[in-house]
Amino acid sequence: MRLKQIPFKQGKLNVDIENKDRPFVLVYSNGEAKLSYLPDHGETKVITHQGRVKRIKFDEGEEF
Repeated sequence: MRLKQIPFKQGKLNVDIENKDRPFVLVYSNGEAKLSYLPDHGETKVITHQGRVKRIKFDEGEEF
């Protein structure tokens, strides 16, 4: 699973960045925060439904 649960207390997030050279996305919705590193080549889409995050889709490719 690519999404990593990020615990938080009293409305504050504390994120430990494991790999400083890779871009990442942090998504918060419905009282949960999750982090995922972005693919080298591809798209990452955040799908919402009625104002809440429903799904995160990864579409990866590789240059020929």
